Amino acid sequence: MRPHQISLETAQKLAKALGIPIEQVMHMPQHVLIQKLIEIEKADKKEER
Repeated sequence: MRPHQISLETAQKLAKALGIPIEQVMHMPQHVLIQKLIEIEKADKKEER
């Protein structure tokens, strides 16, 4: 499995939000990665209100 083509900033944000190492984020199945990004985005929008 190839690492995802995401920016370092995105990988760091995901790793921090999920509490996992960046390496694990980069090798996470794509459908799981997308779901986690959606969850984080929803949480960010909720905090802004």
